[in-house]
Amino acid sequence: MTKADLVEKVADAASLSRTEAEAVVNTVLDSIVGALKTGDKIELRGFGSFRLRMRRPRQGRNPKTGTRVDVPAKAVPYFKPGKELREMLNPPGQEDETGGTEPSTPGSSPPL
Repeated sequence: MTKADLVEKVADAASLSRTEAEAVVNTVLDSIVGALKTGDKIELRGFGSFRLRMRRPRQGRNPKTGTRVDVPAKAVPYFKPGKELREMLNPPGQEDETGGTEPSTPGSSPPL
């Protein structure tokens, strides 16, 4: 889905013009970006949360020359889906591609 598709869905759902719906979508996205810039965490109940993760400075390598390069510290946006969103995407008892059932939490193993 693109931003234009989202604008169309908002326009249809709220009976707004395309211009008004675009303003709504832009306001929401700008608000999320603005909050992240100030270091705030954004939590949308049932959907998920956005926050910044800080990456430490590190030594990298130029792939062409092999020389060491200093990579500075930086902030990276991170999205953590909420419980309701995870449950909508992975209903309990849903089978995976191998025919088994998916564990309820990532990284957990099924009971023996």
